[in-house]
Amino acid sequence: MGTEFLKIKEVKEANDIMKKLFNKLYSPKSEEVAIENSYKKVLFQDVKSSINLPPFNRSLKDGFALKSKDTFEATEENPKMLKCIDTVEAGSFSNKTVKQGECIEISTGATIPDGADAIAMVEFCEKENDEVLILKSVPPKQDIAVKGSDIEKNKLLLKKRTILSPDKIGVLSAQGIEKIAIFKSPKISVISTGNELLKENDEMKYGKIYDVNTNAIKNAIISCGGNGVAKGIVKDSYGEVKSAIQQSLKTSDIVICSGGTSAGVGDVLRHVLDDIGEVIIHGISVKPGKPTIIGKIDEKLIVGLPGNPVSALIIFYVFIAPNIRRLAGLNEIEKSKIVTATLSKRLHSSKGRMQYSLVKLEDHLAIPIIKDSGAITSLADADGYVKIPKSVELIDKGEKVKVNLFNDY
Repeated sequence: MGTEFLKIKEVKEANDIMKKLFNKLYSPKSEEVAIENSYKKVLFQDVKSSINLPPFNRSLKDGFALKSKDTFEATEENPKMLKCIDTVEAGSFSNKTVKQGECIEISTGATIPDGADAIAMVEFCEKENDEVLILKSVPPKQDIAVKGSDIEKNKLLLKKRTILSPDKIGVLSAQGIEKIAIFKSPKISVISTGNELLKENDEMKYGKIYDVNTNAIKNAIISCGGNGVAKGIVKDSYGEVKSAIQQSLKTSDIVICSGGTSAGVGDVLRHVLDDIGEVIIHGISVKPGKPTIIGKIDEKLIVGLPGNPVSALIIFYVFIAPNIRRLAGLNEIEKSKIVTATLSKRLHSSKGRMQYSLVKLEDHLAIPIIKDSGAITSLADADGYVKIPKSVELIDKGEKVKVNLFNDY
């Protein structure tokens, strides 16, 4: 006789319990990483500029640094002649001071010499030996980037919770920053349980199936800013499940198991939690995913997802992902992953339970995937899922629905 479910929780109650558990057991932590390894990491604190940018007055064009008043009324018909006293390249500087009637040849990015207040572009100049004809007048500060004009020292550069994209990493690199404080990714172990499961390189045998959940859940964790760690396959044995969880707890913040959650013979996670921890939720009024287990051992969270891959992923995204995202410094819900589409055909639901139905997106249409939740190919076809409230029995063709995307591309 199988273990009975605890009192079934409604979706909102289960979500509230999960959020309170995460807030009680965990708090965001920081760690330092090298800038070169910071892609898609999240800033743990505001970053202020440590230097002026540019750090000196620099030329924006190739040309000649000069006194602007020396060029007034210069035209091609009436050019002004100046004496070139030096040349300066980017990365170097001139020790000479520009005086009236003089100029210094300069490259883009080079330091503006003392005495100069403008740049005459090389296109409007003619040089022969040390004589330069200026063919067009230039105003003061022409093509000069003034020190600190981009950003001044000690000004806010990037805000806390900024996601470090290539452009933001470039901004930090321009400040000479080598390491940066980011939100530390929670480390989450993933265990798949089941006597029927095979590893990818195992030979297929009658009655067996390849493990789907380890790689699917691990990468779902990574997509939420977590550090997913695959712990492999464990048999439906009390001793093996207990040992795998205890070993994982030594190095992880959270342990997620898939399989072993139903109220049936051969499913042992509930027994393990009863003996060495605490069961907080066993059963949620949702389809798919009713037999979900939430518990804790040694003040660390243990999540038991259904063995069915579709159910496991949907339960993860609905109940677990928002909390991982919060710990990782991200918004609980990624708005870019929710799109509105028109339902292509009628979609039925089981009244009395919240239902999450897979859909495929095509030309702004949400096409329901009508397969049982055990059909692996439904994951290949699906772009996301639609939430159907428990009070709704059907959504008609042509109605607008909100689709929660699995991917953001």
